[in-house]
Amino acid sequence: MCQNTERPCLHPESRKTLYALSGWTTPVQTSPECTSPLETLPRPRLDFGDRWRALGWWAALAALWALATMADRAWLALDQRLPSWDQADYLNSALDHGRALGLIHPGSGGDWLALLDLSPKIPPLASLVNGTVMAIAGDSPDQASWALAVWQALLLVVVALWGRQLLGRSFGLLCATALVLVPALVHLRVDFTLDLPLAACATLALWLLGRWQAPEPAGGGWGQLLAASLAMAAALLVKQSALLLLLGPALWAAADGLRRRRRRLQVLVGGGVILALLVPWLQHNWITTLGGTNRAVLESAAAEGDPPVLSWASLTWYLRGLPVQLGPVLPLPALAYVLVRAADAWRCRGGEPRDGGSSRLAHGWAWLLGCAFSGWLLTTLSPNKDLRYFTAVLPLLVILLARAWWEIGQWIQLRWGRPWAWVLLLTGLAGAASQAVTAASALIQIKDPAPVAAVTRRLRALVGDQPTTLLVVPGHPELNEQTVTTFGRLSGGQIEGRRLGRARREHPLVLERSSWILLATGDQGTDRPFSRELSHRVRADGRFERVEDWPWSEGRRVELWKRRPSATAVPFDDDFIRLARGMERGPEGLGPVFARIGAEHQLDAHFLYQERVRARALARLRERPDDADALWSLALVATLRNRPVEAHQWYSTLQRLQPTNPWPLAYRSVVLLASWNPVGAQAALRDAPLAMRRNPVIHALTDVSDVLSGRLDRLAGLRGSLPEAIADVKRRLEGARLQTRTKPP
Repeated sequence: MCQNTERPCLHPESRKTLYALSGWTTPVQTSPECTSPLETLPRPRLDFGDRWRALGWWAALAALWALATMADRAWLALDQRLPSWDQADYLNSALDHGRALGLIHPGSGGDWLALLDLSPKIPPLASLVNGTVMAIAGDSPDQASWALAVWQALLLVVVALWGRQLLGRSFGLLCATALVLVPALVHLRVDFTLDLPLAACATLALWLLGRWQAPEPAGGGWGQLLAASLAMAAALLVKQSALLLLLGPALWAAADGLRRRRRRLQVLVGGGVILALLVPWLQHNWITTLGGTNRAVLESAAAEGDPPVLSWASLTWYLRGLPVQLGPVLPLPALAYVLVRAADAWRCRGGEPRDGGSSRLAHGWAWLLGCAFSGWLLTTLSPNKDLRYFTAVLPLLVILLARAWWEIGQWIQLRWGRPWAWVLLLTGLAGAASQAVTAASALIQIKDPAPVAAVTRRLRALVGDQPTTLLVVPGHPELNEQTVTTFGRLSGGQIEGRRLGRARREHPLVLERSSWILLATGDQGTDRPFSRELSHRVRADGRFERVEDWPWSEGRRVELWKRRPSATAVPFDDDFIRLARGMERGPEGLGPVFARIGAEHQLDAHFLYQERVRARALARLRERPDDADALWSLALVATLRNRPVEAHQWYSTLQRLQPTNPWPLAYRSVVLLASWNPVGAQAALRDAPLAMRRNPVIHALTDVSDVLSGRLDRLAGLRGSLPEAIADVKRRLEGARLQTRTKPP
């Protein structure tokens, strides 16, 4: 008998009725227990025999996605803002990949390495999908946003299926409904970043990994393993930060699988599948990826003044941001659920459930909670803080919040009947929808944006479809080099925006070599005095003339300037050949290369000089195969293009023609090591003359190649040779700088 005399516990027949009303099939319970009606009910067995009900479920999910997408398209039609730096960068990357695949005009295409070149810092999967969608929908920012609707569909389906797996079809629809009402996710559906694709792929990976990790016979299948491995690789190929979501659950699932004899091979195969899909991109771009990650995480955190990782402000950063991201309505049932559970526990404090059902957490819920906690913890420990970085965890929290809605609905239904439960549920969802609409409406920008589209149209009328670089001096969120590139490449255009001149030492190069410059008056979104100084110098320089100007907001104007025909810029080709030849001197020659190449790549965004230099060098080699200028030029071009095989060939030829010079061997070894071929580097270095191997840099490279080839006994030698090589390089670079300063003009 129930010991709670104030309120009888749920009778078995009532329990069966509740299941029937929910559309579940459940075994008959033979005796009541003294537990709260809010206890975790046995997991329902889904009835897939009724095809019409299944089709109705999918139709309801599709209708939910269609309504959300219609709202998003209406928002985009009203909002007049231009894509900012990050958004424009992702748009440009998608367009690059669509063109490389031959899907978007002009469809230049290219080989496999050329495709990998397009994603030097961020993995390519999202850009490949977005570029494919842009080939169908169009390449303007609003048209490209249809790609976000595709990612939203994936996320909606995954959350609904995860919810259906936990508590049934009705609960899955509740999870999906709550998902489309989360303010942070509503904003991501119209903000062209990688956060929505990351959330969709990471949630899919965690759901599939949980299905495989479940105890037999529900989990442990080879098909489940393959699906989870592919989804995890896909998430990591969207953005590296997927690791923050996947690392904890993946390590737990792998450790649990290794303890089970039947799953040990599966763990190894799954890891192999993930690596096989990641390695091609990572091997090709690992240097730029490390550099980009360092700037995006460590340097950005320092520049933005983010709190120290282990400080209280850092540990509570995302918890304090949850009310903004989730809104005030969706979390309310969670608080009510906690209060009701506490009250029921107090009433039934003398009762002992015979099966202990409510005291044990089902596997599916334990996995969901573990994934959410791990994602929060690792994201919190990342040095760079921004609320949108936490959005990939929000779908997991939405399912947990939906569980609170579900339980409160059951509690109301048992006491006051099903109509009241529906009334309160719909009232709560209407309140959440109203709050989401209000938050989204507040972000709409009605005012006219910067005239970027007008500028690029005018420039394209002058240059046609010729590859053109436009230097953009302003640094405003809606007037910057990335936004100029986005509009300059619409409908097959080849106008690339770049930025140069934020340092005074770059000003002479801008004035000597640039052809098209975009200036602005008034506040340009940057407080760098050197940029304003460059604007004044361009206006006062007789080599430039203003083409046209356009009104901007707050009385500002945007100006397009071009170089006069009588002041033709000198090409970079001869300087490049001279810089390349200087590399035979080692670090003394590398310094000028690094100092100049970055600026030249801003002035020539299409790298047209490389094609000219390469053609010129190959022509000279046909006449004279040992031409040093041509060989060094080809080697440097191949290195800059990230073509290690080709660069290795040219450095090998130079090593053969200059047997006493250690630097061709050094560059050849670095190229081999960078392309993950330490055995080849080891063989090349071991064949070098003994006198050359005494060079500190060659000695250190030999130790590095030995260690990476598996000779761990060389670690002790590497600890001594590497610092010595670094010191030698620093001495040579400092000597070259002193020589440059003291050289008479």
